[in-house]
Amino acid sequence: METGIKIFDTTLRDGEQTPGVCLGAREKLEIAQVLAKLRVDIIEAGFPSASPGDFAAVSEIAAQVKGVSIAALARANTQDIDAAKEALRKAENPCIHTFIATSDIHLEYKLKLTREQVLAQAEAAVRYAKKFISDVEFSAEDASRSDWDYLCKIYTAAITAGATVINIPDTVGYSTPSEFGALIRYICDNVPNIDKAIVSAHCHNDLGMAVANSLAAVQNGARQVECTINGIGERAGNTSLEELVMALATRKEYYRATTRIDTRQIYRTSRQVSTLSGIAVPPNKAVVGDNAFAHESGIHQHGVLNNPLTYEIMNPEMVGSRNAIVLGKHSGRHAFEERIQQLGYDLPEEKINVLFKEFKELADRKKVVYDRDIEALVADRQQMTDECYRLLYHQVVSGNQMVATASVRLETDSGMMEEASCGDGPVDALFKAIEKTVGFSVCLKDYQLKAVTSGEDALGEATVWLGHDDKIFIGRGISTDVIEASARAYVNAMNKMIGVCGYLK
Repeated sequence: METGIKIFDTTLRDGEQTPGVCLGAREKLEIAQVLAKLRVDIIEAGFPSASPGDFAAVSEIAAQVKGVSIAALARANTQDIDAAKEALRKAENPCIHTFIATSDIHLEYKLKLTREQVLAQAEAAVRYAKKFISDVEFSAEDASRSDWDYLCKIYTAAITAGATVINIPDTVGYSTPSEFGALIRYICDNVPNIDKAIVSAHCHNDLGMAVANSLAAVQNGARQVECTINGIGERAGNTSLEELVMALATRKEYYRATTRIDTRQIYRTSRQVSTLSGIAVPPNKAVVGDNAFAHESGIHQHGVLNNPLTYEIMNPEMVGSRNAIVLGKHSGRHAFEERIQQLGYDLPEEKINVLFKEFKELADRKKVVYDRDIEALVADRQQMTDECYRLLYHQVVSGNQMVATASVRLETDSGMMEEASCGDGPVDALFKAIEKTVGFSVCLKDYQLKAVTSGEDALGEATVWLGHDDKIFIGRGISTDVIEASARAYVNAMNKMIGVCGYLK
């Protein structure tokens, strides 16, 4: 008999804690909508008391995303729980997730509380949250380094107070599969009212064992796993949703556990999160990396051509991945719209019309258009913010025997502006010219450039991280010209910054 496993996705909360990632409310909503289509069971939308922006994002997701439980994180105090309750007010299936640390090292150096005080605070928090929302999850932070008997005592109290889920986190990625599995089993066997709650596992990847530890938890009684798309998160990240789900699906006869995830949406969800977070997916990443289904060895290629099962335990279609050449400049609108739908996108007519025009322009510049090119166009269009500044023109002159110079022309609703600047190279000169045009300074935190597909006519994808007023803004641009892609990314980040900070020349 197979066991049903709930997938608790914390990409928007724990995943956003990845260094350098700063998602706005609109971007969080886009990811939440994709996660709902992926059919996760719970979306942890954020930490409402952390900032007004997080509160607004959780509220927006709670109001607009249906058919899935929406969770909000809260420390074990009334102020955080009140914020979570208010942010979840319009959720169809709300869940308050409250937590407190339980390891002796956290109690002594962080909380400066006794075990008895923590126990009382945890019980009171769950009881208070239960007054407002029936679904309450309790987490014992740093459980894997806590005393096992104390954990059983605190989980027993939390369930008695009304917790419907108890979460067992390996907060610092310290545990090993056999050890973590044994902890899960010990708690299942020694918490007397465990039958009244779902046991959840939340693992970090500091030693590269988050997925293995989560699978061990499933084998030992966990019925919910907390994870993130692409495994993003603090430090080395979290349990990777796609790896965990496909391990359960591919080795069904071994784990005898299933999820309700629509695996055909995995690849698209991975790319969406990668685009909006600015965190690239490594090519050798399991399940969703570009090389996950690639075969270069002649022996491997021969085997796969005869029977894919010789070297593929999954096929690309299972996770919604394709790398086929599909369209060219002679392709019509009907074929383009059908391909958009095959790639898993459900877009309104007006967006398809805009994308088709961009596709035709791209097809005139490229010999062939790949699925990845189309996905890049869709992602670029979806992540566009309100454009206070629009890039009309750019020119760069550079060489190894001259100072790089750049000029740009930007358009706003009040007219056009043009400036020029010098720099240490073509990209530096371009960025300085844009900054001079808008009239205020920012800090370039990071800049990345990569090819979307292969070949000399490949699309270039530029990503920039701009810092201003202690905030980070991520911009992205694509073009067959990498200088143009860089300019578009910089302007995109500027527009996001203006939307938050309100500066305009």
